[in-house]
Amino acid sequence: MHLLVHLTPADYDTWKADFDRDMEARMNAGLTLMQLWRDMDGTGVTALFEANNRKKASDWLENERRTGGSLDARFLRTA
Repeated sequence: MHLLVHLTPADYDTWKADFDRDMEARMNAGLTLMQLWRDMDGTGVTALFEANNRKKASDWLENERRTGGSLDARFLRTA
């Protein structure tokens, strides 16, 4: 299963530093970062994770949503 997340941080550099520090929390949520993209206009970020535990990943998402900013996420499986 995969998790695709798109968000629009207020300040990319601050967000990226926080994101890098948050690696252990993502690992504890069963998430492995596969790819990270930044929109060409610099306003948005999209991340693709491998997720091995939907409940833990959902809990991580809820925590991320509380930190503010726009966040859209969906769980995906191979068709």
